[in-house]
Amino acid sequence: MKKKNLLAFAAAAGLLCGPAWSLDLSQAYGEALEQDSTIRAVRAATDARRERLPQARAQLLPSVSASVSRYRNWLERTSPDASGQLVTANLRYTSSSEALTLRQPIFRMYQMADYRQAQAQVDDAEATLERETQNVGVRVSGAYFEALLAEEHLALVLAQKTAYTTQFDAAQKRLGAGFGTRTDIDEARAALDLNLAQELEARQNLDFTRRQIQSLVNRPIDRLAPLDSSRMRLVRPSPDRLEDWVEQAEINSPELQSLVAQVEAAKYELEKAQAGHYPTLDAIAQWSRNDSDTINNIKTRYSNKSIGLQLNIPLYSGGHVSSTVRQAIAGQLRAEEALEALRRDLGVRLHREFRGVTEGVLRVRALEQAVRSSEQVVISNRRSFEAGSRTLPDVLNAEQQKVSAQRDLAQARFVYLMSRIRLQALAGGPKAEVIDEINGWLVR
Repeated sequence: MKKKNLLAFAAAAGLLCGPAWSLDLSQAYGEALEQDSTIRAVRAATDARRERLPQARAQLLPSVSASVSRYRNWLERTSPDASGQLVTANLRYTSSSEALTLRQPIFRMYQMADYRQAQAQVDDAEATLERETQNVGVRVSGAYFEALLAEEHLALVLAQKTAYTTQFDAAQKRLGAGFGTRTDIDEARAALDLNLAQELEARQNLDFTRRQIQSLVNRPIDRLAPLDSSRMRLVRPSPDRLEDWVEQAEINSPELQSLVAQVEAAKYELEKAQAGHYPTLDAIAQWSRNDSDTINNIKTRYSNKSIGLQLNIPLYSGGHVSSTVRQAIAGQLRAEEALEALRRDLGVRLHREFRGVTEGVLRVRALEQAVRSSEQVVISNRRSFEAGSRTLPDVLNAEQQKVSAQRDLAQARFVYLMSRIRLQALAGGPKAEVIDEINGWLVR
């Protein structure tokens, strides 16, 4: 019974947690678009801000209102009769009124500016959503490559552990055969102990990076598709001029589009403030009916139909309008300066990512040659150690140099890939184009 209960509990836990699964970069991006809480929150905020436009439009359209009232009245009236004596009369009657009013704004500068401002604010919301969608690709790619880099680092540490263990065993055998020294064993032991500490750190980092990407896709992950360096194409940016990327960003960057829309909204906010000095004009049509509306008209019914214009002219508001105008001017200046600051910062970031791609090609190729050279150095030192012309520390240092070169190469590859993705995102290019291309370089 205990065994059955344990099996049932394990099965239930598996259903609740769900199976772990493997995924590549494109799958991770697609899942994050659906599951990432940040982008889902931005989508909800965009939906809410889209409603700003029909709300502003409604202020310019006709409005119809109806009012109905009905009262039961108990009236006590005291008045003198013909002889001068006061006579009290109690009256009970029902009064009612109905009214139907149609109002059509003809000139309302505030509402017209508010409608145009709403259009700019919706444009800002759409650009913000586009920016966050681009950022999902950057965040997913960053988390994915950090996890791959952690996997490669752990693999290098484990390979280094195997090499150090081999050297330690060889040093013990050489000492037992009378050819080695105690110093060789101590050197190998120290290197192996340090490697064990590095392994613990590498495993902890791998678990953290896995959890990072799991939080984006909202699912447990068994493994990630690794990068196949033989498929990887080291190419320069296309177009191959920084100025072309800056021009593309001026047109397509969602960050710039968002702030341009904010500047437009600030201009219409100024118009709304200035509208406090302008009159408003409405067309009004009304039908009303009243029964016994006053004590002098008991049991009398009136029906009235009217149509006309209503003009309201502001005269003085204690300086409130002038103050809001000055406030709106300051707000517009702030938005314009923020736009200019973003343009300058975007140019710097584009320059950095452009250099990251162009120089990344050279750095990866240089480190590939460095790895080949360091591997040859390890082979040469091992042979020289066996021949007696090199010491064990020389071999250990060569091993460390090789692992450092391999780690730097892996990091340089991922930095190059991330620079390509960030460059495309900053310029507002196709969101999935670079991700799909890089995904083709992964091992399924």
